Order: sequence, then C-alpha cells, then structure tokens
Amino acid sequence: MDVTASLAISSSALQAQRLRMDVIAANLANAQSTRTPEGGPYTRRDVVLEALPGGSFDDVLGAQPGGAVRVARVEEDDAPPRVVFDPGHPDADAQGYVAYPNVNPITEMVDLMAATRAYEANVAAVNATKRVLEAALSIGR
Repeated sequence: MDVTASLAISSSALQAQRLRMDVIAANLANAQSTRTPEGGPYTRRDVVLEALPGGSFDDVLGAQPGGAVRVARVEEDDAPPRVVFDPGHPDADAQGYVAYPNVNPITEMVDLMAATRAYEANVAAVNATKRVLEAALSIGR
C-alpha cells in the first residue's frame, strides 16, 4: 500500500471520529432539553460508521490492509424518553410528569472517551507516516 492510501485512511477516520464527537457533544448539551421545534424532548443521536472496501479482491487475498471508514448515517435512538414526576415544570403533562431526553451522561462520556482515543490513534498514525516519508527523503541526501 502506498503512503497516500495510508494518509487517506487516517484522514477518513479523523473526519468520522470528529463527527462522532460532535454528535456526542450535542447529546450532552441537550440532556435536559424537554422541548424541541418538532415537539417533545430531544432524542439522542448516534453515529453509524461503515468500512469502505480496501481495494481489489487480490488485495484482500494478499492480506492487504482494509480501506477507509465513512459515516453511513446519524440515526436517532429509539429508546423512550425518561419520564420524571415534576408537576412544577412548564412541560409537565396533566398528571405532572415531564418527558426528558433518553440521554445518559455516563454512556455519552464513555463514548466520548472512546472517540477521543480513536482520534488520537489516527493522529499518531499520520505522524508515523510523516516520519517514514521524512526518513525516505533523507536517504537520498
């Protein structure tokens, strides 16, 4: 595999993980949002990633590394909202219950740490590729 392919794979992963961190940040920011323009509480979103093919069938048989990653879609979580008894809240129903978003801050923080680590790993891969290129260029001097 050539160097540009390595950089392209790492670049696609950096973009995907950055979007994943943005979606997680939006989930955390709206963890208490009981009212949206669509009506009802905010719905948690999740990023679905998919692998892109690494090349020809010969590449796969020859154990060549896989391809890049891309964001397939950002989907809404279908878990029901969290219902809390709070009769003084402006969005409470007739029985005094308020529907809060289905966002669990602990889960979001764990996902954020995983996305951050994946981002850092890809930055390290880009830096290693740069070092290999610099070493290759210095051979001719």
